[in-house]
Amino acid sequence: MSVQLAILVGYIVLLYAISWYATQLVKRGGGGALNYLLAGRHFPTVVVATMITGLAVGGASTVGVAEGAYTQGLSAGWYNAAWGAGGIIVGLLVAEAFRRMEVRTIPEMMERMYGSSARLVSIVAQLLIMMVITSLQYVAGGAILAALLPSIFTFQQGVLLTALVFVGITLIGGYWAAGLANVINVILIYIGVVVALFFSFSNFGGFDAIASRLPAGGSWFHPISGVGLSVVVAWMVVMITQTFSVQAISQIAFAAKDGRAARRGFIIGGIITLPAGFLCAFFGIIAAAQFPGLKNAAMALPTLVTQITPLVGGLLLAALWAADISTAVGLLLGCSTLVTEDFLKRLMPGMISPKREVLISRLAVLLVSAATLWLAITSVGILKTVTTALAMTSSFTLLILANIYVPSLCRKVTGFWTILASVLVWLAWTWLPAVRIVPHVIYLEWPVCLVVFALCAVLSREPAEQLIKATAEAGS
Repeated sequence: MSVQLAILVGYIVLLYAISWYATQLVKRGGGGALNYLLAGRHFPTVVVATMITGLAVGGASTVGVAEGAYTQGLSAGWYNAAWGAGGIIVGLLVAEAFRRMEVRTIPEMMERMYGSSARLVSIVAQLLIMMVITSLQYVAGGAILAALLPSIFTFQQGVLLTALVFVGITLIGGYWAAGLANVINVILIYIGVVVALFFSFSNFGGFDAIASRLPAGGSWFHPISGVGLSVVVAWMVVMITQTFSVQAISQIAFAAKDGRAARRGFIIGGIITLPAGFLCAFFGIIAAAQFPGLKNAAMALPTLVTQITPLVGGLLLAALWAADISTAVGLLLGCSTLVTEDFLKRLMPGMISPKREVLISRLAVLLVSAATLWLAITSVGILKTVTTALAMTSSFTLLILANIYVPSLCRKVTGFWTILASVLVWLAWTWLPAVRIVPHVIYLEWPVCLVVFALCAVLSREPAEQLIKATAEAGS
């Protein structure tokens, strides 16, 4: 067995041991969906912080950023910096209020403020967003395995094995498994990335030698011009927007032991996340110098890893898998929470016992996994796909912030129509090229959502519930 494979197998065994231990924590909490899906609301600050970092630093932030940097240089790292900024801002503004609300899902929050129709359309939008992002973790994992063991795995086979590992860990331990595993994952990610980056520069002659071999004319080390200012701004708007309102992110605040843990955890997690993208961008730059002309740019980082020492390469490959796992597990559980809390429990009120809640949650994980695996096999372009789907969160963020700061303009009907508008804009952008009149769909999402919000404020009179502000004031 190769060193790389031995490290990877050892890491998987460790994750399953953590997942088994997590089942004991779920049982001690009394079982039920609250303990399986939200860890009984007992996450301390350190777990909140590593959950945020783990969710942020996934396949898009490692393999995906290196993919972008392979052609666009260091500026591809702004993707992760934007994510970190979003975590800090949410921690400062709303994470504590989210915890005090005692809700389990974003659609439940929407219903309390804007009525049952808002909850229904929220379920659809949130599932679309998270299923797309989840599928991209399989893509990154498949690229890693194909580069690690090309004689055993094709890219498609690597995607399948990655999905099976993600799903197994999720099924066994639930949210406690995700939280505890992410403490290990974040440590492994940063150790693996920093050590491998040092050895990569050393093995290929140092910074100056690598820079001299880069294709001429590229903005390899410019902080902005590689991807362009409009894209950097779009990433900032998208990532800050989504951290307010994606179920998988907000669920971390819902699971915190108290408001203080939620607030501090989001801020610390955001700070830890900030440098990850720029570090991984250097891998893409080194790959561009050493391996020009790769047919699949997503293979830039995995290909580079195979050229350094087996021990360091195995460490980084385990770190890359850790990044995928930390993101995918949280997303899968976020989807399962939506299906369990917002669909099945409402369809069969009072008929689901705590024991059945866990079983149904696990079945939901399997269903979502099958759908996301299909998306993974058919998706193209990691960062592009992620950020266009995340743009739909504009409506949720607008509704949440409006409920806090301008509640007099919020109406019962506002939730349904604003969220529906954001979904329609994204579908039009995805399927109708003529709609793409701006550099990024986020530049359409926010104006359209604002117009719909304003029309509802003018045409309707029934006010929405001012839930978030009242919750925050009650806890202050």
